Amino acid sequence: MTEDRTPAVAENPEAIGGDEEPQQFKGRKNGLYSEVSDELAASMKSGWADTELHGLAPVPQAPYAAERRAALSAAHPGVRLVVPAGTLKFRSNDTDYGFRAASEYVHLTGDRTEDGVLVAEPTGATGHDFALYLLPRSDRENGEFWLDGYGELWVGRRHSLTEQEQLLGLPVRDVRKAADELADRAADGVPTRIVRGYDAGLEAALADVLDAGKDAEFKEFLSGLRLVKDEWEIGELRAACTATVNGFTDCVRELGQAVATSERWIEGTFWRRARVEGNDVGYGSICAAGAHATTLHWVRNDGEVRPGELLLLDAGVETETLYTADVTRTLPINGRFDELQRKIYNAVYDAQEAGIAAVKPGARFRDFHDASQRVLAERLLAWGLLDASVYDVEKVLELGLQRRWTLHGTGHMLGLDVHDCAHSRTEEHVDALLVPGMVLTVEPGLYFQQDDLTVPEEYRGIGVRIEDDILVTADGNENLSAGLPRRAEDVEAWMASFNQG
Repeated sequence: MTEDRTPAVAENPEAIGGDEEPQQFKGRKNGLYSEVSDELAASMKSGWADTELHGLAPVPQAPYAAERRAALSAAHPGVRLVVPAGTLKFRSNDTDYGFRAASEYVHLTGDRTEDGVLVAEPTGATGHDFALYLLPRSDRENGEFWLDGYGELWVGRRHSLTEQEQLLGLPVRDVRKAADELADRAADGVPTRIVRGYDAGLEAALADVLDAGKDAEFKEFLSGLRLVKDEWEIGELRAACTATVNGFTDCVRELGQAVATSERWIEGTFWRRARVEGNDVGYGSICAAGAHATTLHWVRNDGEVRPGELLLLDAGVETETLYTADVTRTLPINGRFDELQRKIYNAVYDAQEAGIAAVKPGARFRDFHDASQRVLAERLLAWGLLDASVYDVEKVLELGLQRRWTLHGTGHMLGLDVHDCAHSRTEEHVDALLVPGMVLTVEPGLYFQQDDLTVPEEYRGIGVRIEDDILVTADGNENLSAGLPRRAEDVEAWMASFNQG
């Protein structure tokens, strides 16, 4: 990493800007340059080629985003709507976390850059004019492009506003004027809604006209708008699953290095694939070996990887357009399940099979969960972990007694977020019927904690989860992550194939 992102001038830099209003760009307190000479400033203003791009084709999701905006407009007549992308988040000193745009914003625009904001102005009783506010290219005349730590010589070229209009199919304006323009319009009495939590400056500018309850309803609507995926989104989720299969393959191929190091080798191996084939991982990878597999969201990934134990790998590649896979496999580190591991694994596999079979149009969203839990409850009774002389399976499910070892729900919606549509209306989501175009995970598990005295000692420290990404189709479902083996014998054969020759 270079020395810092605001290096060119000191605490009280010389103003630059010629006849325009002087511009000052604050540098690092202990930076090595204290001033910019007139000669250097003049040199940096000239001698640069015109790099404006012309005739750009719209991004593939542009027509789909336009349809989503039309649905948004139809549902909110006469209301001003503000959907921010979000801003950079401070990490430490002069560094920021990597930026990831808000899912609501990405879904409606196709843009993924920081500081952007989509504004829908009502055109009367019905209809809206949409405009996108984005950062323009950094100014070469006033020195911003090389003196500002967020200038283009430091963080890379941005598209011009004209280029963005071609790419996204929307009017594009300078985002540095957005807060003031919105604040001025706020006095006109038009009801205004904003997606909260992403841009404090915009929320402050509109504070006098916002209603927290109405804003929550707005977020709820936008979350529900993502429940059914269009054909382009399904294509992105297919790509995410394909890349994820490749990432799991990498991890199995490199299990020997993980045994020699730690779970972090697996984490790094999968992350490399995510960065090569996509934008990033869609969530923190769970690389849980041994007893760590009984911790649902084990993301420390600092434990040993020991032959004879199981590895629970829960990971997903996020595409460049920010759609993520979410897949889990539980693997025998030495390549073969022992008898007890196989018994537990097969119970989870059978539960997942029952859950996947329940995913079809017209079924209740909860049906796949109920089907999976029933299988696991039956096995827990058969193994004597629940007392069959006291409880039958119906009573176990009624009381939720199986949850001591199954712990979590059996799946969730998937898309731009790993837990997609999380803010949607309950009656449209978990209390609704499945329809074609929905994508969800089916991921039952069994987890026997190391300190659980209610199970035989040999069970303790074993955790198994199997998870796949399932598309609801017109006549049933499709497993988008079927490229990874699931049956115990197929998993063993797949792992063995990397050790041949």
